[in-house]
Amino acid sequence: MLGPALMLAGVLLRAGHHFFFPDQLAAYASDPTTMFAAYSLFLAGNIVLWPGVAVLAQRIGATRPALAAWGGALVTFGLFARAFHAGVDHLAFQLVRVQDLSAATQAVADSYGAYHIVSALSLAIMAGWVVLAVGAWRAGVFGLARAVALSTMAALPLGVLKGTTLLSIVAVAGLAAVLVPFGVQTLREAVRESLREGTKPGTLLGWVGAVLAASAAMALLGVLG
Repeated sequence: MLGPALMLAGVLLRAGHHFFFPDQLAAYASDPTTMFAAYSLFLAGNIVLWPGVAVLAQRIGATRPALAAWGGALVTFGLFARAFHAGVDHLAFQLVRVQDLSAATQAVADSYGAYHIVSALSLAIMAGWVVLAVGAWRAGVFGLARAVALSTMAALPLGVLKGTTLLSIVAVAGLAAVLVPFGVQTLREAVRESLREGTKPGTLLGWVGAVLAASAAMALLGVLG
């Protein structure tokens, strides 16, 4: 539920600038706070998306284990690759801050397309969502319309310093339209199952509080170094 919402917020926040890297760097130079927030929200959504992918793959695996394994693995590898790209984005933005826009743009241009092992996962970024969507449809987890909406994530631009296009908005909106209701349904089922097993509501709230407290503590430790 949270992953698609954060990613969509990030995509919309950086809309209005051309998607290629010189314009993204120029946008950061003129409005660093907004661009930092946009890229950070997208990365946060990308990171927290994996549990939703795992749950969906588990549901698919009940009847279509091969599609679940391939789809879940490919999508997860794709999320790893996007996290790597986000690290490069962050470094490029810091070059704008500590040097200047011209130097940062030249550095990115000179190194753009340099080989790294994550390049092998580019296909996984795109194909994984299609395989997962086909699996969800074949397993009866999603109808055809929701499966097609999920597969639109394959159209989300990939690589370093990629901004927002119309396809970006369509892709992430499609993801949100599918996974947010799926997350709500999953939570409701989990609550009903817990109540049937005699788990008290306070216990569930306690787990939620523990997760939030742990997240806050990790964020604080990360800032302190």
